[in-house]
Order: sequence, then C-alpha cells, then structure tokens
Amino acid sequence: MPSNTKTILACDDEPIILEIVEYVVKGENYNLITADNGKDALQTAREAKPDLIMLDDNMPELTGFEVCKILKNDNETKNIIIVMFTANTQASDYEKAKAYGADEFIKKPFSPKELKQKLRDLLG
Repeated sequence: MPSNTKTILACDDEPIILEIVEYVVKGENYNLITADNGKDALQTAREAKPDLIMLDDNMPELTGFEVCKILKNDNETKNIIIVMFTANTQASDYEKAKAYGADEFIKKPFSPKELKQKLRDLLG
C-alpha cells in the first residue's frame, strides 16, 4: 500500500457494525484500526493519530460523545475528523455531538454505499 494511505479508527461495541465498516474501508484501500469501547478508542486515537475516527455514541467505558469531546479538546488530536454513529434520531443527540466537536454523523443502520460515499467526501 502507498504510504499516503489514510488510516481510519472505527469504534463500536456491535461486531456487525465493525464488519460493515471493515468491508467498506478495505474496499477503499484505507487502513483500519478498531476498538469496541470508549476507553480503548481514546487510547488508540492518541497513539495512532488516525485521519478519521468513527465513534458509536453509545459504548461501554466512555461514550462516543465523551471520547469526541476529549479528543477535540486536545491539541494533539483536535484536527482528526470525527464521525459519530447514532441509532438515535433525536435532534438533541445531533446537537450534543456537534457541540462536542463531531464533524459528521451517520445514522444507524447505514448502508455500505452510504458509508463509502461519506468516507470519500471526508477523505478525498
């Protein structure tokens, strides 16, 4: 793979979501790192400094909202693109994610096609 390959960190406690993400990400030739709880997501993000992070809003240890807020308030990680996954359709969840610094949202369930387009839009 070329050295300019983008790295994506996908964080979700639902294995099926990570499988869909893996399918799309590998098909687009991005590198993929995964985490299944907020604490691991935060640690991995700080160590790997990926180009984009996909966070489920509702995870064990730390929520996606908490991870997003921490990363966006840290000079080392504040410029990483963060996409929140949410199964909730309440406007308050979108507002909360935006207030915490999320760059984009994807409503669950999502299609591989939808995810692929979102990644292309965000990563070029």
